[in-house]
Amino acid sequence: MKEPGTFPIHDSKIEALRVWRVHFSYNGSPVLRDVNFDVKPGTFSVVLGRNGSGKSTLFRIIVGMLRPQSGTVSVFGRTFHDLSLRERTRLLGFLPQHHHAVFPFAVEDVVLTGRAAWVGLMPKEEDRRAALEAMERLGIGHLRGKPYTALSGGEQQLVLIARVLAQNPRLLLLDEPTSHLDFVNANRLLALVRESLCPHMTVVAILHDPNLAFRHGTHFLFLVDGTIVQLPEKTPPWDRHWLSRVYGMAVETVPYGDRAFVVPR
Repeated sequence: MKEPGTFPIHDSKIEALRVWRVHFSYNGSPVLRDVNFDVKPGTFSVVLGRNGSGKSTLFRIIVGMLRPQSGTVSVFGRTFHDLSLRERTRLLGFLPQHHHAVFPFAVEDVVLTGRAAWVGLMPKEEDRRAALEAMERLGIGHLRGKPYTALSGGEQQLVLIARVLAQNPRLLLLDEPTSHLDFVNANRLLALVRESLCPHMTVVAILHDPNLAFRHGTHFLFLVDGTIVQLPEKTPPWDRHWLSRVYGMAVETVPYGDRAFVVPR
């Protein structure tokens, strides 16, 4: 889904995403405190942390839905809040955690809305090809003519992911993309992200399940009480002592290949 005039996919001299000293409060109550991190191009980074640690708020700030009290967000070296809506859409795609369908549009038409940053007055053949390719990648091409509102929750989730893929952004943010997916589709989707998408775009996802994260992610960010905590040097991210601190409960880890699975103690 290469677009004419798109930016180079990977530039090792420019961070795909830089969040610098971001603070945010709701009604005077701090939610994010001095959040700092960088994301390298071509990686699949996963944000982990307990409910209420500020993960979804962080994503809403990155995509411009919220403005921080202080700090900056830059995407491929460009300050995101200073960009036009069209520029933002070409740089960054976002799948929110919740979506409420209202109108029974056909699945193909829903996916085509992801092409808004590239389309003129009417979708062109290349836009329809991009939409169909995104659906086929996720195994939902057979749903293209069905009403979106008639689909199951898991099928709707895959349609929304296809819509973001059709957008062809340089940076893709996924807030709990597996929340409505069964075991097979959740693993299939995350394997697709790592193996097929990361060669072409940078992906950052919020996942609640650390086992899915460690099975498929390449880099990990830990958010604890509104602050990114740094993994100690030479400590694997699935270290049981580290994860017990992150989640506030005792856990054990079971080795699996070069990684590990996490279980409550």
